Amino acid sequence: MGKAGEPVAAPYFGRGFSNPLETSYGYPEGITLVDFASPHMKPYIDPHWAEYPPVNPMWHYVLGIIYVILLIFAITGNGLVVYLFSVHRPIRTPSNFLVVNLALSDFVMLLTNCPVFIFNCFNGGHWSFSIMNCHIYAALGAVTGFCSIWTLTCISLDRYNVICTGFSGPRLTKGKAALMSIFCWCMSTGIAAAPFFGWGGYGPEGILTSCSFDYLSQDSETRSYNLFLFLFDYCVPLLIIIWSYVFIVRAIWAHEATMRAQAAKMNVKSLRTSESNEQKTEIRIAKTAIFNIALWIICWTPYAAITMQGCFGFFSHLSPLATTLPALLAKSASCYNPFVYAIGHPRFRQAMTVHMPWFCVKEEAKDSAGEDNTSNATSVQDVPPPQEERTSQHKSPEGCIPAQRT
Repeated sequence: MGKAGEPVAAPYFGRGFSNPLETSYGYPEGITLVDFASPHMKPYIDPHWAEYPPVNPMWHYVLGIIYVILLIFAITGNGLVVYLFSVHRPIRTPSNFLVVNLALSDFVMLLTNCPVFIFNCFNGGHWSFSIMNCHIYAALGAVTGFCSIWTLTCISLDRYNVICTGFSGPRLTKGKAALMSIFCWCMSTGIAAAPFFGWGGYGPEGILTSCSFDYLSQDSETRSYNLFLFLFDYCVPLLIIIWSYVFIVRAIWAHEATMRAQAAKMNVKSLRTSESNEQKTEIRIAKTAIFNIALWIICWTPYAAITMQGCFGFFSHLSPLATTLPALLAKSASCYNPFVYAIGHPRFRQAMTVHMPWFCVKEEAKDSAGEDNTSNATSVQDVPPPQEERTSQHKSPEGCIPAQRT
């Protein structure tokens, strides 16, 4: 036993070892994962975790190092997006307001969760704080996670509105973008606060260095809450996102087919003009968004799957590591979002060239004509000129792909 009565890993002679030098490192028989928890936390740990032996101490250090890397990338990437948006006027567009809201949500997620998790990993591999801190930690992760999910949903609807309705659809203004962002935060806060009022719950999970939703209790309140989360915060956003991008891809294909047919009638190789080249930017952005949403699905689906297994009582595959690693995968979404949505795009790189020359990013600025011809709402990443600088607009005869303002 270690200090304060805690068990420690030590070499012991396993079965079948006749040579004293042939030792196997591990824990004495009968030691469980819960034995490592702080005494004040043990009453709040689900009995399910007591069925498993402690994980190899190496896992705590490995996960701690991984979270340090995630924290560095999240602070750097999301911090850059927020900073560039605040200092570079040309990228302060309604669409990019949603991108910044996503960056802010991701930034807060890892800033509030990662340091605590890292401390626990390097401080004995158990939750080192009170049960109230555990609940607050889990609630903050829930608020920011739900906000990111619904912000991505709003971005996909904006993309659909731009590419499939053109100028006939409602335009996204800064006011509307602000209301959408406020809606995401308020709704997420309300849902995450429900366990504090008796619907659902929070508690230690996995290797007991972090806290999250209680998806193991089988009472009706907890199960109904987890089912609500799965349907409203996973299935509904996923269906909206898929619906939006299916129609976006169909619109892109229809537009390309129309262009090829018109070129054939005119006996020319291509009808590509400067305007259609600008439309290619919208197509590229749509593909980028599809790629990002696919990554989001990969990151969030494993965690949704383990919560549903627990909700329906299928505990056999819910081992400590099997639940901790999907949580890590879900939080990793906060790191790649800023690089896929913003920093990798030429307009943000131009802003970095101007305001952060020490990054050695050299991105040439487009001429003013090219700027003025860019559609206001084309961007998940692309940035149009200020709205008041445009003087006219018209709709593309091709249908779903919008024409450019001049």
